[in-house]
Amino acid sequence: MGGKNKQRTKGNVRPSSSGRAAELLARESGVLPGFVGFGSSATTELGYVPAVHGAEDIDNLVDGDFRLVLRKLSKRDTVTKLKAVQEFGAMCQEREADVVKGVLPYWPRIYCKISVDHDRRVREATQQAFEQLVLKVRRSLAPFLKSLMGHWLLAQCDTYPPAASAACQAFHAAFPPSKQPEALSFCRDEVLNVLQDNLLKETADTLSDPQYVPEEEREAKFLRMVTSSLLGVKRLLSSLPLADRQALEDRLAHLIAQAKFWKYSKHKNSQVRGAFFEVVSALCELTPGLVQTEAPRACPAVLLSIDDTDPVVLPPLWEAVLHVLSSIPDCWTQVNARKGVLPKLWGLLREGGRGMATALHPNLLPLISKLPSEVTEPPLDFYTTFFTSLVQGLSSERAVSSPSENAAVVCAVVECLRYSLLQNTGEEEQQRRIQTMLISEQLLPLLDSALESPSLQSGPLFSLVTDMLVSWEKRAGIAGGGWSNGDEATFHRLLADFWEGLGTLCARYVDCEEADLKALEGVASLLQVMQHPERGARKHSKKKKAVKICLSEPEEKEDVEEEEGCQGEVADKRAQPEVTELGGQETAAPPLRSGHLEDLVCQLAELDMVYVNEKDSERHLLFLSLLLRSFSTPRVFGVLLRPEEVGVEEGRGGGEESGGANPAVRFLLERVVSWLGQEGRRDSPFLVEMVFSSLCCCSRQETTRILNHVTTMDLQWGILLQIIQKACSTPATLQACADWLKGSVLGERLLGLAEELCKVGIKGSGPAPVPVKHASSWALISLVLSKHHNNAALIGEVYVERILAKLHATLSEAKGLSDAGNVEPLVSFVCEVASTFFSSVRDCLLLASAEELLLTVFQLTAQDQANTHLSDSSLGKLKKACVAGVHSLLHRCGSEVREGSFLHSSALWVKSQLLTSSLGVKSLQVLVLAVQSLVETVNSVCRQDSPVLSHFLSFLAPSESEWSRIRQALPPQWVKTPLLSGRQRVLRDYPSVDVWRVKLSARLPAHLCVCALLGKVLPGAALTSDHQQGAGSPSLLPNLRHTVPELLYAVQWCKEMEYSPGLVSDYHTLLTDWSLPQATACLTPASELLDTLYSRSAEEGGLWSLTLQDYMRKTTEMAVASHNAAAVRRLYGSLDSWFPLSESTLSTLQVLCPALSTEERETLLAMATAGILNWQEDDRVCGCVAALLCCLRAETPVDEGVLHAVLATLMEWRNSKEDWFLFNSNLSKVTAAQLTLGVEMIRFLSWLVTRSPTILGASQWDFLLCSMLAWLETASENVSSMWNPWVQLFVCENTELIVKLSQFFTAPPAGVADQLPPELAGEWTDFFTEGIYSLLLPLPVKITDAFPEPDDPLFPLAVLRSVGVALSLVPVQQLSKNSLAPRFVAGQQSGLPEALQTLLNTLCPLLLFKARPLQLAVYHMLDKVMPQLPECDGDGESSKAEDDQEEPCLSPPAALMSMLCACEDLCESILAGVQVGEFAVVQPLSVEYSCILGYLLAWKLLLTFFRSSPSHLRVQYSLYLKKTRSLHKLLLHLFRLMPENPAYPGQGAETVAKETKTFFTEGLSLDVDKSGGVQWELPHLACGVYYSAVQDLPAMVRLWWTSQEKRVCTAVDKFTSRYVSPVLSAQEISSVHSSTQTFDSMTVKARSAAREVIATYSVDDIYIELVIQLPQNYPLGSITVESGRRVGVAVQQWRNWMLQLSTYLTHQHHGGPGSVEEQRGQAFRGGGGLHDLLLRYPRLQLLSAQEGLSHLQEEVPLCLPVQVVHLQQQVHLPPLQRNILLILTVEPTHCTLVNMTLWIQSSMTYFIIIAQFSVYSDDVLKLGNQFDRRVTENH
Repeated sequence: MGGKNKQRTKGNVRPSSSGRAAELLARESGVLPGFVGFGSSATTELGYVPAVHGAEDIDNLVDGDFRLVLRKLSKRDTVTKLKAVQEFGAMCQEREADVVKGVLPYWPRIYCKISVDHDRRVREATQQAFEQLVLKVRRSLAPFLKSLMGHWLLAQCDTYPPAASAACQAFHAAFPPSKQPEALSFCRDEVLNVLQDNLLKETADTLSDPQYVPEEEREAKFLRMVTSSLLGVKRLLSSLPLADRQALEDRLAHLIAQAKFWKYSKHKNSQVRGAFFEVVSALCELTPGLVQTEAPRACPAVLLSIDDTDPVVLPPLWEAVLHVLSSIPDCWTQVNARKGVLPKLWGLLREGGRGMATALHPNLLPLISKLPSEVTEPPLDFYTTFFTSLVQGLSSERAVSSPSENAAVVCAVVECLRYSLLQNTGEEEQQRRIQTMLISEQLLPLLDSALESPSLQSGPLFSLVTDMLVSWEKRAGIAGGGWSNGDEATFHRLLADFWEGLGTLCARYVDCEEADLKALEGVASLLQVMQHPERGARKHSKKKKAVKICLSEPEEKEDVEEEEGCQGEVADKRAQPEVTELGGQETAAPPLRSGHLEDLVCQLAELDMVYVNEKDSERHLLFLSLLLRSFSTPRVFGVLLRPEEVGVEEGRGGGEESGGANPAVRFLLERVVSWLGQEGRRDSPFLVEMVFSSLCCCSRQETTRILNHVTTMDLQWGILLQIIQKACSTPATLQACADWLKGSVLGERLLGLAEELCKVGIKGSGPAPVPVKHASSWALISLVLSKHHNNAALIGEVYVERILAKLHATLSEAKGLSDAGNVEPLVSFVCEVASTFFSSVRDCLLLASAEELLLTVFQLTAQDQANTHLSDSSLGKLKKACVAGVHSLLHRCGSEVREGSFLHSSALWVKSQLLTSSLGVKSLQVLVLAVQSLVETVNSVCRQDSPVLSHFLSFLAPSESEWSRIRQALPPQWVKTPLLSGRQRVLRDYPSVDVWRVKLSARLPAHLCVCALLGKVLPGAALTSDHQQGAGSPSLLPNLRHTVPELLYAVQWCKEMEYSPGLVSDYHTLLTDWSLPQATACLTPASELLDTLYSRSAEEGGLWSLTLQDYMRKTTEMAVASHNAAAVRRLYGSLDSWFPLSESTLSTLQVLCPALSTEERETLLAMATAGILNWQEDDRVCGCVAALLCCLRAETPVDEGVLHAVLATLMEWRNSKEDWFLFNSNLSKVTAAQLTLGVEMIRFLSWLVTRSPTILGASQWDFLLCSMLAWLETASENVSSMWNPWVQLFVCENTELIVKLSQFFTAPPAGVADQLPPELAGEWTDFFTEGIYSLLLPLPVKITDAFPEPDDPLFPLAVLRSVGVALSLVPVQQLSKNSLAPRFVAGQQSGLPEALQTLLNTLCPLLLFKARPLQLAVYHMLDKVMPQLPECDGDGESSKAEDDQEEPCLSPPAALMSMLCACEDLCESILAGVQVGEFAVVQPLSVEYSCILGYLLAWKLLLTFFRSSPSHLRVQYSLYLKKTRSLHKLLLHLFRLMPENPAYPGQGAETVAKETKTFFTEGLSLDVDKSGGVQWELPHLACGVYYSAVQDLPAMVRLWWTSQEKRVCTAVDKFTSRYVSPVLSAQEISSVHSSTQTFDSMTVKARSAAREVIATYSVDDIYIELVIQLPQNYPLGSITVESGRRVGVAVQQWRNWMLQLSTYLTHQHHGGPGSVEEQRGQAFRGGGGLHDLLLRYPRLQLLSAQEGLSHLQEEVPLCLPVQVVHLQQQVHLPPLQRNILLILTVEPTHCTLVNMTLWIQSSMTYFIIIAQFSVYSDDVLKLGNQFDRRVTENH
């Protein structure tokens, strides 16, 4: 109630005004009101029950929930009402009946209100809720029925159909159909009261409250109520019985007597007018007396509205018109027909009904039947105007565009014309004039226009005219059984006049040389419909609206009924087809019996032949074909022959060849055949139609003879194809032509055609393809092979088999020729023929040639398109043909797969392809998919118990010996990876160097091919078989025991080959895409598969052991550990079975050892130790040492005594079996077993160093370290033998021992260092370290010299990786004082010591070597020495400027720069095609990758060198970079290598809400031995280099950025602002936060969010505040320096300081606020930079050196006392820089001149920057001059 949001006054407990009013009402009346608007008293008035306190105590009949809902129903809000109504309905459905009945007293008022609500959803929901209420209360509704029924009836007439439907449904739920009239009768007065009030009294403002309801809603509701009330009157009248209607006549008379009622006929709303006319119709039909009383109002209201064409109004309007004409005899006296009605009608008809012809025109016939003579006088003019207007309506826009509108107008024209003729059949002059006018001026012109109009031809005109002619013939007595009304002569005359006019009309179109083809087709269509009306009637079988006609005269009524009966009789006759021998089509007896039609056809045919013979008119020939389709009679064919020809033939007596006396045969042989044989004829289908039209008059023998004659003619194959297609079109024609189709004439002709086509196709395999003209020939072959009748071939079976044999031979020949040329068209045609044949002909595969053809088709589908050179479309046709053939084959063969059959032959061919052919991945994929498609087809066709699939797969799978042969043929290079990783111990002799040098071919090994095919095919076959067999049934598939293990073996082989080369990677990707071997794992029980793998591993070892290991790992992840342990124990039985250890058992033991129990491993360790200790009995101790290591690495508990014993044994071997240690050995002559023994000893010593170093004494350490150094020396001497994987393993294990020793001595474990021998650490540092790295440092160079090609399979990459890891730990002292062979470059300028220069010259070129571990190792070594190199350049005095006007520059290390220059050109060529800002994807570990990696690593070293340089040298280095444009090129390259979105990989979806990690926020770990994430290494490294560049060289990066074009600038700015600046700014700000320095009189604060540093200086009366803000694109943008508060500083002086500080911050070469803070710190330590001096000393002046010395004494008196401490002369400034002295003046107490030498040296950054200004631009030089002038002016 308005004020809902107002705040109540504190302490005001007085209720609202409405509450007070209710309370007052209760006090005065003494009775509380009822619930929500309805009183509790038993008065007749509907009460109101307000929702006030205490109401529930008065009326307990209403449930509390219902009270709340009813309260909501009285709200104005639509959504509230809608939800309340829905809730009310649900409550009525759920609550008990007694509870619901309590609502009934209050329901009528609410229902009457909301049932007419403005919102249609509310009205619909109200009726649905009402239905639920009705269903619940049933008869209890009766007392309230009268108050409900009026609005209930209105709701049933709602203009919103869903609401009306719901109301009707509720009404039907309340009353069965038989009780509904009784219910309405009971409430008729109340209902009529409501309706009358709505129609006569209510207005828009009375129905709705104008105060709350908008005008638009009020008007809409009023219109809806008026419409519903009018419709309600109609429903009420139609539902009440006659007696009740009579009882209401008085009240109805009162209603229709009101002028307001009749005004609704002119209402502006169409729904109101439509409802009004419906009411008038109901009144005319049910209460005609009342309407007759109001005729003066009713007739004008209805008849004068005849031109209302609104779609809503027109149907009820015309219904009212017809009712008024029938109910009011003197209706025409109430209106002026000639002025008020007919002109409107003529206009309406001329416009085609204005788009409403389908509703309007069916009413025209009843209308004219009701027109009295006084309206139609004079009749001739009336009919002329009527039909002229009606026909003119066909030209209206709507009638032209809409077929239904057109048909409605046509039907009205013909029906009215037919009726008008029946009404004027007399012989009087006026009647004859009307007849003539209707035929000659209306009907014939209409037909004339139809002949040129396709829309009229496709309409019902011709059928209707034919029906009318049939009726006339019956009335003329021609058809027999007609009427004898004396009108025969009249109808004879009408028929004659019509046919005469039609003949003249048709002849006019035919008798023309340039005849219109459409008109000729129209004439033929008209004649065809007249001959066979049922063909035209089928197009217009749509049910027409029934209109009842009541004729005034009984005779006319009788005529019409008889006419309708005759029409029905004709229709019955049409429904009985007459089948001829050849035609077979349903042809009824011609309905027109007078002969006029045939006379006209003969006339037109004779006239047409004149133009065909004399003018050779193609149009007339086509017209003749159209005529003969329906008029193939001897008379017509006789007319077509020339009279002299007929006479000559009769004189000859008729010959058999020419057809004898049969004119149809003569016409066919003499005319049609000659037309078919004409050269250059393109359009021949109509001639073929003419052939069969002629054959309709021939016997079967004549048909065969004539068609054989046509076949032997040299006609085009397309014509023969059309003849065969026509012969197969119907069963009757097929039967009539069967002898010709099966005959030898056609068969031999088709066989010759097939041979010719195949011959041409093979010859066309060159550049020229098969001619297009043969397309119809192939279609002909396909047709005769595919068509069949009664399960028999269309042509003779012998010819079918011979044609198939020829096709198969041709396809086989084409398969061999596919490499030589283009056989695409030939294969395409053959495929289409084969596919059609296989899919159409039943039992086609009974022919041997058909099965051979199917095998050839399958072979083509199973080969790669690169070999067959077939297109995708041809391949698709092949597959379609193959599937169709297999379907046909399996339907025939059942469960038998005989030898030599298609399935048997195809399986053997596939197996041969797998075992003997060389297949690539693509070829294998094609073959596999073809076999899979074949298997799926077999599964889909075969029965559940059919063994066909099992037999096929058994033929396909290799035998056990074949499996063994192809497995052993796999390349042995797989050994290298597991051997070097320690997962495999191979003791057998290794292959020769030639085996390792040979790369894999481009073809897959047979083993991989077989595994892929069976792995792909078997799972689907197994699933289908299991599904078909059901649980418990034996599988029909062959034994899979070999297939699944072999597939796992193949996958493991790929894994150990590291998916290299690309062929293996592509193969593994193919298996992954097919989900192998996961899909095959379910084919064999896990226990059985585990047994098979274990037995293979124990027998053969090698890769089978690795396969077993991988399978156990996967099953362990899925199974319970205890279950897995039990399965392992079941495999080996006892540990004794493994000894003595062989290579296979050792490999198996290594796999199973981690799965053994602790007790079993202890037993195994004891047995291995015993074998080692008893080495003298059996010197095959390598396996025992390996077994011991397996147990130790599996965390097996071991006693120290055992370790001492084993170590003592090794030391004993050192003395007695020194050759086992391979010291100073030639490793190229050592066996694999000897190398393996050395490896196992090294591994044991490594384990001791990391796990039990405390058991080692001094002698043991000496043995270990000396052995390690001796092994390293041996490796260094055998670099040429490092192609051998066993030698590589030996070197790798030794370098790993070195790494562990280095880590051990660098950071010994806690408590271990005290237990070591005291002199051990010193010996390691003084002796062993130098010895190790003196051997290790040259090793990379030796390896790269011995193996210069990194892509060579012999290249020892693993050795480089291990050596690189060891070298990355080299101490920097060993690098600085290395013992490398001296290496210098001529002309190289360098101040570095010889050792460092040699190191750089040796290692820098290796940064470009294509071996990632070597590149990273070199980087780590050089990165250690980079900080030492700037010291060698001293103060940069050796640098000289090339020009006096240039600043001096100094080159970074020459070796590094020369390597950098070489990389720049390579990178430019690599990235040439990539624009700046785009991301260049580089293939990992490629040549390009190595080049870019070396380039970025070199820059990373250079930036480290730059960062380690002092400030004065940094400027000279940066000037060199600027001069050489190296940094410029770097930045361009970086923005091609950095990704557009440098997000750190591996982040899940949960990181979206958190801060996203990028390559700039995460560091890059350049570990030598880690290769994970190598695909992201270059982008990450590029981002790191860019970050270092903008951090260390911000001014140069900014200068480069500003010099780029707009597109590059935008890309760089966007990328830097988004990813780099936030990280860099945060780092700068955090450096201020984390600083621990304190300043006197100064505070420094940093704000991260605003990227600001605020410095505040306060001393005495001086207060200065500076705000340094980093830009969003820092460091590209300029740092903003803003002034905060300042007190005691002059404005001009302050501006000078601000300018100087901004300039410095913009052109500095290190960080922003962080560097400022650093300068502050220097200032407060006595040195200080310019910024800190500005911030700390408020009065700072710049003086040139000369002016300062001359005016120094003059300046001193101006200042406060100054104490000059000392002024040294050793001040070194850049030669081009004006010498500047800084005089510091401090007020008010004391001033000190800082030692100038110290200050200048510490603030050299400032002088360097000024020097840079002079180099960068002339503007900056001018700025320096301005500074000098200002100083001069001040003094």
